[in-house]
Amino acid sequence: MIYDKNNIPQQESETVEFKTSFNSDCIETLVAFANAKGGDVFVGINDDGHVIGVSVSKESVNQWINEIKSKTAPQLVPDVETIDIDGKLVICMIIPEYPIKPVSFRGRYFKRKSNTNHQLFPGEVANLHLQSINSSWDCYLREGKTINDISFEKIQAAIERMQKNNISVMEDPLSFLYKYNMIKDDQLTNAAFLLFKKDDSFDTTIELGRFQDEITIKDTARTKSDVITQIEVVMQFVLKHINKEVIITGNPYNIQKWQYPLEAIREIITNMVIHRDYRSSSDSIVKVFDNKIEFYNPGRLPEEITIENLLNNNYRSTPRNKLIADCCKDMGVIEKYGSGIRRIIGYFKEESLPLPNFRNISDGFMVTVFAKKENVVENVVENVVENVVENVTENVTENVTENVTENRDNLILDFIKNDNKISTFQLAEKLNVTRMTIHRDLERLKEKGLIERIGPDKGGYWKVR
Repeated sequence: MIYDKNNIPQQESETVEFKTSFNSDCIETLVAFANAKGGDVFVGINDDGHVIGVSVSKESVNQWINEIKSKTAPQLVPDVETIDIDGKLVICMIIPEYPIKPVSFRGRYFKRKSNTNHQLFPGEVANLHLQSINSSWDCYLREGKTINDISFEKIQAAIERMQKNNISVMEDPLSFLYKYNMIKDDQLTNAAFLLFKKDDSFDTTIELGRFQDEITIKDTARTKSDVITQIEVVMQFVLKHINKEVIITGNPYNIQKWQYPLEAIREIITNMVIHRDYRSSSDSIVKVFDNKIEFYNPGRLPEEITIENLLNNNYRSTPRNKLIADCCKDMGVIEKYGSGIRRIIGYFKEESLPLPNFRNISDGFMVTVFAKKENVVENVVENVVENVVENVTENVTENVTENVTENRDNLILDFIKNDNKISTFQLAEKLNVTRMTIHRDLERLKEKGLIERIGPDKGGYWKVR
């Protein structure tokens, strides 16, 4: 844009800065503009927007440009305009957005936010670079890991899930990795390792806890497995420690109503695992309380997305781990980018529950969900002695557990009657439990003589006796 005295901006903004003289602050602002949307620095105007002018020569401006070049990396060379405003000279330095970010000033990195410059943390510097080349950390090679460190069985399971999700995948496991760009120059990417690693490792640690209050822990667990397995492990831990109401309907099957909408809980867990910042040394943490659950994940929201943007769906989805997200989308683990928050809020609205709380905290992001404020147990047993309550609760829990198991057995038998070649994976998905749980259920049914396996695991079928 060509400026004159009639179109000078009246105030500072995300792309405009006023300076009374040329100094290091001017260079810092040019760097901040280059790392954002670009902008203009006006030398000879004070913070209030009043023109005071500046005394310079042609050589002075050339010296400024040389100083800017020598103190920035990559070197910045702004366009310069000289503006005469009622006899007062104003120098405008114009810098566009730099294509490959970030640009530094004496080894420090800045980015323009609103009308101020913000120094970037190391993680923000890395993210800015990855975004500028349309890449992500999980696309890079995993040092020290080879094809022997991943499980081909897990890759085959992912292929089968994609096929059930109507994604045409005909490749063998190794070709699959090449197709999804998870191997480069015969080396594993971070995505390949995190998705299909054979053994547990600390870099995916998720700490799980059931808390009676903020300091009293009743149960703990930890998972260090691959990211797909972790979704189910965390989901099962939450299910183990939240309440479930069994509603008697008079029909063949009773209605089970959970303390929280399970679709929303699964969505939160899935987002937590897939979009985690795996470069951080912090662990993901899930805390289950009587009337709330806290999900903490390393990795704050992208700086350009506020909580308000998130709640209003006013943002462009930028997956932190593009390869992992792309693979999980094809497997049907996630539906589509950027719609998870809306669905989570919608599920809680449908159940007339308090809306979840979303916030950046420390170096990560936390989602807190809340149960109904009414405490049903307290209302029912208000005048009962505490130890009696514990005994009654224990007995009721045991009976309900037996009923739930019996109901699941009946459902398994029905599914087998309808499809005698149904797989354990399909049963687990239909009943929202792990494959290990289904294996135990099937063994129990075989021991009771209710079902029989005819033929091998692959190619055989079930017979209801």
